[in-house]
Amino acid sequence: MGDPVQLRRAGALPSLRRMSEAHGIHAPFATLPGKSRGRRVPEPLSETRSCFQRDRDRIVHSTAFRRLMHKTQVFVAHEGDHYRTRLTHSLEVAQIARSIARQLGLNEDLAEALALAHDLGHTPFGHAGEEALNGAMRDFGGFDHNAQTLRIVTRLERKYAAFDGLNLTWETLEGVVKHNGPLVGGPLTGTNSPRVKPLPEPIREYNAEHDLELASFPGPEAQVAALADDIAYNTHDIDDGLRAGLFEVAALNDVDFVATALGEVDALYPGIETRRRIHEAVRRLIDRMVRDLLGETRRRIAAAEPRSAEDVRALGRPLAAFSPAMQAAHQQLKAFLFAHMYRHDKVNRMTAHAAEVVRDLFRRYRADPAAMPAPWRDEASGGASASGRDAKQARVIADYIAGMTDRYALDEHKRLFEGAKSS
Repeated sequence: MGDPVQLRRAGALPSLRRMSEAHGIHAPFATLPGKSRGRRVPEPLSETRSCFQRDRDRIVHSTAFRRLMHKTQVFVAHEGDHYRTRLTHSLEVAQIARSIARQLGLNEDLAEALALAHDLGHTPFGHAGEEALNGAMRDFGGFDHNAQTLRIVTRLERKYAAFDGLNLTWETLEGVVKHNGPLVGGPLTGTNSPRVKPLPEPIREYNAEHDLELASFPGPEAQVAALADDIAYNTHDIDDGLRAGLFEVAALNDVDFVATALGEVDALYPGIETRRRIHEAVRRLIDRMVRDLLGETRRRIAAAEPRSAEDVRALGRPLAAFSPAMQAAHQQLKAFLFAHMYRHDKVNRMTAHAAEVVRDLFRRYRADPAAMPAPWRDEASGGASASGRDAKQARVIADYIAGMTDRYALDEHKRLFEGAKSS
């Protein structure tokens, strides 16, 4: 038979690109590997994987992805071993995104890559850490976790000989940056709309060199990954909130969407133990949200009739979405979690301390860059002018702190501050 690789090079076998597109399993508006806009640094095509499979694999093998294991969603890592981390959350999002993409005929590999990458830029201690670091960086362009994800995959990961970052495809980079919609102007918001947040500096700088078309919606796979994040985040926070004792199961009866699911479980399994009852309810919530998303998206597909991923970007509105009724139910659940979990006294005390840790570390490294390890300390030095050097140093410090795990940040704080007190 001969070696498959040699036969393919000789033209005796169809290319991976042609084979993947010949299966006929993709919708016409799916993002196909053979039509990718490519990578910023050109590379030979893989003989065994599509470009989006390679993107996914590079994300999984990145240092930033491994660190997600010790970065928590709501709680600090030492609070317990059973709460979700950024890593377990990302895996759950990837599973949901891939399932939805398959049902809609989209590119599963791209949807999975985007789901796995979406939290890479998060700081230690969740949103409390991000808010603290954004405040510390106020005079130096601020801090945004989506922008930090872009920095990680285009610059901060340094493993490859030919380039910094992961050299991901244009479609993956676009989805990382725009999964929640246009960032500037665009037909939905308008250039002067007060709803458009200032463009994070790292995104602005990168986009000036490699246009990600920030005024348009992303491709369909990025839209699906963003909604899969919402589904996973809110339904699984119910489980974590109950485990932490932040609210009782009875309180969930105030959320119509959840109360209905609990009622279904009780009718089928009267007297079931609490742990199983909650799991059965959560899995029903996920299933209901996924089915609603599929139904609403299919209605929008039928109305818009997109013939390509470019058509999806040009629609001026999302193609993937929940129905208005499900969106209202989703908002009711988010409001419940905000009141009963994210603003709970226990969480507030924990996040206040976490924010203090981040601010203390930033101030210490600014005053004494030598307190950072050699690679970071060396990069923080230099600059064309005093002001340029100042801004560069602040950004390097933000990069260093953002990459910390919860545990490492706490250990560093203890080393730098509690050690100084005892000496």
